[in-house]
Amino acid sequence: MTLPALPKPAALLCDMDGTLVDTEHPWLEVVAALLTEHGIEPTPDTLAPFAGAAIDTAAALFADRHGVTGTAQRLDREFTELVAAGVSAQPGAMRLLDRARELGVPVALVTASERKVADLVLKGLGAERFAASVTQGETERGKPHPDPYLAAARALGADPAQCLAVEDTPTGAQAALAAGCRLLAVPSVPGIEPGPRTYLYASLEDVRIAEAP
Repeated sequence: MTLPALPKPAALLCDMDGTLVDTEHPWLEVVAALLTEHGIEPTPDTLAPFAGAAIDTAAALFADRHGVTGTAQRLDREFTELVAAGVSAQPGAMRLLDRARELGVPVALVTASERKVADLVLKGLGAERFAASVTQGETERGKPHPDPYLAAARALGADPAQCLAVEDTPTGAQAALAAGCRLLAVPSVPGIEPGPRTYLYASLEDVRIAEAP
């Protein structure tokens, strides 16, 4: 079944990990390996809170939930090494970015990853595709707070209510909706609920923007 086309937004605000590029699986592999090392089974329920989490948030989860401290530097190092080795674009991601360019819709990257990781991915995707980027630590609060999405919309001179955020995790979805954005969600983990401002898709390949039926 062909889903209806989405209306043209004022701006496209894209999450990175798991949404535009397949970094969510490598990230969870790093987390799973560290859990296993400390005798904790990396079940889907155990891993779910780490999906979409920033390094500092993940380190706090290790400490608070599992009693494992001092993990931030290792998580950062091992994840950065995996990204530097190369990541692939998610199915439909490049087509979505190309469609935004055709429509004259500015795009911002809005990620919970550190700047050094984001810059590696921007280089791979083509930094010229993005008019702005907001990374971890560049706003007072990160996801799930709305600050990163509000900053991205402000950088593009767009009303958040007229922006379309693209996310894959409940953490990011919460941030985008709290900022007032409409949400295009392609869930990589359970937890994103349908709603009046939320469009759920199985893949970015299914997404059409401002196209005739």
